Amino acid sequence: MPSMILSRRAKIALSVVGILIVLLIVLVNLSGVYINYLWFGELGHRGVYSTVLWTKVVLFLVFGALMALIIGGNLILAYRIKPPFRPMSPEQQNLQNYVLMVEPRRKLVLGVIMVISFLAAGASAQGNWQIWQLFLHGGAFGVKDPQFGRDISFYAWDYPLYRTLLGFGFTAIIFSILLSIGIHYLSGAIRLQTPGPKITISARRHLTVLVFVFMALKAVAYWLDRYGFVFSSRSKFTGASYTDVHSALPAKTILFWIAIILAVGVLASIWLRSALLPGIGFIVLMVLSILISGIYPAIVQSVSVNPNASDKEAPYIKRNITATRQGYDIVSKTDGGTVDYQQYAATSTPQSSALSAGGTTVQNIRILDPNVVGPTFTNAQKIAQPYAFSDTLNVDRYSVGNVVHDYVVGAREFAPASLTGSLNTWINQYTVYTHGYGFVAARADTDVTSGRPSDYTEGDIPPAGPKALTPTVPQVYYGQQMNEYSIVGAKGSKREYDGNGNTTTYTGKGGVSLSSPLAKLAFAVNYKETNFLLNDAVSADGAKIIFVRDPKKRVEKVAPFLTVDGDPYPIVDQSTGHIVWMVDGYTTMADYPYSERQSLAAITGTSLSKGQKDTQINYIRNSVKATVDAYDGTVKLYAWDSSDPVLKAWRSVFPGLVQPVTDMPSTIRAHVRYPQDLFNVQRSLLSQYHINDPVASYNGRGKWAVPPDPFQPAAGNQPAFYVLADPPGSTSVKPQFQLTSPMVVNNSSNLAAYLSVNSDYGPDYGQLTVLQVPPSTAVQGPTQVANVFKTKTVITRDINLLDTGQSRVIHGNLLTLPLGESFLYVEPLYVQSSFPTLQRVLVTYGDKIGYGATLEAALADIVLGRDAGSTVSSGQTTTTPPTSGGSSTPPPTSSAPAPTSGAPAPSTAPPPAGTVQGLLAQIATAHTALNSAYDTHDPVRIAEAQAAYDKLINQLLGRLSASVSPSKSPARPSASPSK
Repeated sequence: MPSMILSRRAKIALSVVGILIVLLIVLVNLSGVYINYLWFGELGHRGVYSTVLWTKVVLFLVFGALMALIIGGNLILAYRIKPPFRPMSPEQQNLQNYVLMVEPRRKLVLGVIMVISFLAAGASAQGNWQIWQLFLHGGAFGVKDPQFGRDISFYAWDYPLYRTLLGFGFTAIIFSILLSIGIHYLSGAIRLQTPGPKITISARRHLTVLVFVFMALKAVAYWLDRYGFVFSSRSKFTGASYTDVHSALPAKTILFWIAIILAVGVLASIWLRSALLPGIGFIVLMVLSILISGIYPAIVQSVSVNPNASDKEAPYIKRNITATRQGYDIVSKTDGGTVDYQQYAATSTPQSSALSAGGTTVQNIRILDPNVVGPTFTNAQKIAQPYAFSDTLNVDRYSVGNVVHDYVVGAREFAPASLTGSLNTWINQYTVYTHGYGFVAARADTDVTSGRPSDYTEGDIPPAGPKALTPTVPQVYYGQQMNEYSIVGAKGSKREYDGNGNTTTYTGKGGVSLSSPLAKLAFAVNYKETNFLLNDAVSADGAKIIFVRDPKKRVEKVAPFLTVDGDPYPIVDQSTGHIVWMVDGYTTMADYPYSERQSLAAITGTSLSKGQKDTQINYIRNSVKATVDAYDGTVKLYAWDSSDPVLKAWRSVFPGLVQPVTDMPSTIRAHVRYPQDLFNVQRSLLSQYHINDPVASYNGRGKWAVPPDPFQPAAGNQPAFYVLADPPGSTSVKPQFQLTSPMVVNNSSNLAAYLSVNSDYGPDYGQLTVLQVPPSTAVQGPTQVANVFKTKTVITRDINLLDTGQSRVIHGNLLTLPLGESFLYVEPLYVQSSFPTLQRVLVTYGDKIGYGATLEAALADIVLGRDAGSTVSSGQTTTTPPTSGGSSTPPPTSSAPAPTSGAPAPSTAPPPAGTVQGLLAQIATAHTALNSAYDTHDPVRIAEAQAAYDKLINQLLGRLSASVSPSKSPARPSASPSK
C-alpha cells in the first residue's frame, strides 16, 4: 500500500490547526485560572488559591521532571552502551527493519516518551497536594497506636507520604526496566535466539543496577507494610488481628531482611559473569513473599484462629472498639466522651396519663414534614411567578414573644424553570431575574397546608412577621436553586426584579467586576457566552457577575479540605438583618489506626438522600461551621472543634481562613444545629460499637440496626429528625432542640434504643443520649408501627378513598418520642393533588392507636380510650383545626343555615335549649371553652372540650336535617379554635 505524502501546503495547514487547538486549550485553562483568582479575591482569600495553585505547580514540575529524567536517562544510557556490531542471525535480520525505522527518529521518540512521562507523573503528583501539605504542617495527636506505640500523626501525615513516594519510585523503576530491555533488544545487546552470549556485559550491568533498585524499594515496602497492618481487613474488623500480629507481621520483617540480602547479592553480581543472578534473586523474592506472607498466615488463620476466633481475637477487637469510638467521636461519658447511655424502662402497655402529665414534648409535636411541604410553601408563599421553595425545607427554632418553637423554614429563591416561552431569554435569566426574596417560616406544630398565606408566622412580600423571623435585607442572591451566574449592579435604570413587581440594583460587596475587557473575555470563554462581550448590561458601569452561588459549593471551594454537610439551612441573622446560610464542614481521614473503615456514602445515605461521596473514612469531626451571606456571598468559617488535630494542620496551611469560634456572633450561635450527616455516621457506628464486650461484639450479640424507612424500605434507612422536646429521659419547662433516631434490634423490628443529640448551643451541645430499651421488653419499632397503621381498618379505608384520581397519599415523617413509660409515635398523613395538604394525623402509644383530622383529635382517642378515628368521616377531606398559634376558622354563629320556615323571632331572652338558636348559643360557648383548652396544651382538656363541641355540632346537624333538603345540607363546621 503506497504511503500518503502530504504537500507542503497541507503540512502548513495541519500545523496551523494544531497550534490553534493548543492555543484554545491553553486559553480555556488560563481563563479558569484567572476566574478563580478573581473569585478568591472577591472573598478576600486569594492566599488559599495561591497556596493550592503553587503547591500543585511545584509538585507537577518536580515529580514530572524526575520521572522524565529517570526514564529518559535510562533510555539514553541503554542506547549509548549498545554493541558496535551485532552477529548476524535470523533474529537480528528481523529486528533490522524496526531499527531502521526508529533510528532516524530516535530523538523524537525519546522526546515523546519523556514528555508523556513528565505529564503523567506531574498530573498524578499534583493530585497529592493535600498529602504534602499535611506532612509539612501536621502535628501530634497525643494518642499512640497500641501495636507499635507510634503517635497517630505518623499514620495520618507520614505514612501516606511514604507510600506515595514509594509508588512513584516503583513506577519509575518498572518503566525504566521495561523500556531499557526494549532498547537493549532492538540494539542487539540482548540476543534471545542468537548463538553465543545472550546479553552483553554493559546491558547486564545496567539491568542489574535497575533490579537492585527495585529490590531495595521492595525492602522498604515490606518494612512499611508492617505499619499497614493497623488498617488490616483480614478479620471482621479493621486493624491488626491475631493472625496479622503473630504471623503476617513477623513474615514482613523476615521478607524485609531477605530483600536486603538479595538486593546486595544482585548488586554484587555486577562483577560476576552470570547473567542469571538478578533474575534468580527477583524470582526467589517473589516465591518467598507468597510462601511467607501469603500461605503461612492463611494456615495460621484457618488452623489456629478460626476454630477459636472470638477468644483469639478478643484483645484486638478491644483495640478496634476503643479506636473506633475515638475516630468517630462516640466515646462514652464514663470514658470522658459525650455519649451518655441510660436504661429506659419502657413498657408496651403505658398509662395514657403520660400524655397530659406536662412537659414540652407533647406541646411541641411537629406535624409539618419539611420533606413534604415544600410545594405547599411554594403554592402559598411564592407570591410572584419567578419564585419557589426547595422541595426539601429545614427545621430550626426561634424565640418569638419569649417562647421558643421549632419552625419549618425556607428561603424564597428564584426558580429558573419558572421562565418559559418568550420570558426564557438570556437577558431575563441572567440580568433581570437575578435573585430570590424573603424568608418564610411556619410553626412546625401548626397546620399551614390549607393554602392561606396568613397561616405563616413569617412570609409575604414585603416581610411583616415577628422581628426574630423578619430579615431587613430580604434579597437572596446566593442560594440552592439559582442560575449558575447573574449579572448585577449595573448603574442607571433598575432592571433587577425584586419582590412583587418592583426592581432594584444590587449594592452588595459580592461579585466580580466586569469593567475589565480581560474579565469579560475570560467569562465569555468560561461560560461559552458571547453576551459577555456584546450585551449592554455587561458593559454598563458598575456591572458585576456573581457566581458559585450554591452555599455548599461556595464553602467547598474556599475550604477544599472540608467535606461539607449535604443540608445547608437558612437563618435570619438578627444582628445584620440578612438571611444567612449555615453550612457544616467535616474533617475526615481513613488513616486512624484500628478504627473501623466505612464507606461515607453508605453510612450517610437515607431514603431521602444519597449521602456523601463514596470514600472510605475512619475518622470524622464537625470541626468547622460556616456561614454564607445570602445577599453578598461572604463566607465565614469558624473553628467549631479547635482541638481537632486535622483542623489544626489545615489552619497552619491556610492561616487566617478559619476564625476562632469566639468570633461567631451570638445571633448565629443561637441557630447552630448538630449536623445530620455526622449524626447518621455516628448512629451507624453505634449500632455495633455500643457493645463493650469484645466477644459479644465479634459474635454480633446485642447488635442494633438503623431502621429502614417504614413506608419505603427499599429506598434506604429512615432519616433522623429534628424535634423540640424534653431532654431524653426527663421533663423540663425548657424544650431542647434535638436530632433524634430510633434504633432497632438487629434482624428484628423491635425497638432497641433511642438516640438523641442536643443541638442547642451551650456546654451540653453535642451530648448524645442513648436510651436503651431492656432486651426483655418487646417495644414496637417504626416498621411495626407502620404495619399497625396499615392494618387498621378505618385508616386503610381512608387511605384507599383519599388515594384516588389525581390525588396521592403521602406518608409524612414517623416521629419517635420518648414519653412516660414508652414511646409516642406520630405520623402526619398528606394528600397531594396540586400540592400536599395535611388531612390526618396518626399516633400510637404502647398498644393504643389514635387517628384524627388533627393531632389533638388523634391524641384524644388515646386519652379517652375511644376507637381510633371515631371523629373522622372516612375519606372526607376537612379543614383541620390548627394547634395553638395557627390561624382559625370562626365557630358557627347566627349566620349559620336556619330552617326555611317557622324561624323564631329575635328575643333578648336566652333561646330555649334544644332549638337551633339554643344550640348555636351552646356551640359558641363550647368553642370558647375549646379555645381555652388549646391555650393550656393539656390534651385531656382539649379532648374533653373537643368531644363537647362535636356533640353539639352533631345535634345541630340533626336538627337542621329535618328542614334542609339533603342536597343542600351543610357540611360539618370545622372545630378550629379562634384566636
